[in-house]
Amino acid sequence: MSSGIQIKPKTAVQKSKTSSPLPCSPEPALKPQPKPSDKLNPKTIDPFGAHSRPPSAFAAIYAKGGIPCRLVHGSVKHRLQWECLPETVPFDPLLVTLAEGLRETKHPYTFVSKEGFKELLMVEGATEKAIPLLPRLVPVLKAALAHLDDEVFGRGLDALVQLSAVVGPSLNDHLKHLLTNATVAIIKSKIPTYCSISS
Repeated sequence: MSSGIQIKPKTAVQKSKTSSPLPCSPEPALKPQPKPSDKLNPKTIDPFGAHSRPPSAFAAIYAKGGIPCRLVHGSVKHRLQWECLPETVPFDPLLVTLAEGLRETKHPYTFVSKEGFKELLMVEGATEKAIPLLPRLVPVLKAALAHLDDEVFGRGLDALVQLSAVVGPSLNDHLKHLLTNATVAIIKSKIPTYCSISS
């Protein structure tokens, strides 16, 4: 009762194609090549990847819901959606936390910290709420300005300009802590047209 179908035994070439290399085999496992599109995509969080380091304070607070806004992905641009009106949100400690997030390098933290900081400073009465926080904001902004990543430096510089526009001359007393010789040297290296009026 043979059906007339014969099964051929696999050849050595076919076996090597179907079987995966054993850990003790002399053939090294091939590393996956990066895709060309990897250059175009921003750094993002891989929720399923192995975490090589613990999340930053900002990332942990954001994950726990400590920042009352979320990123809304639009078809053209992103925006923040606040759980409550930004005018009703207490600036202490939220503004300081958002300033700490300026040093983040992964999406969505970069966007949430930058836009959240900007939107909080645009609310009515922001001046009165931000001035008492200057002693805590200045060291955080200084750390962003001293960061090696150019994008972090840019976000820190933008935040400093926004804060200066809101608090005005109240920031002058804190400039000596913010603009040390090391910070000025970093600014000069990143902004080639910068020249100090004091030198």
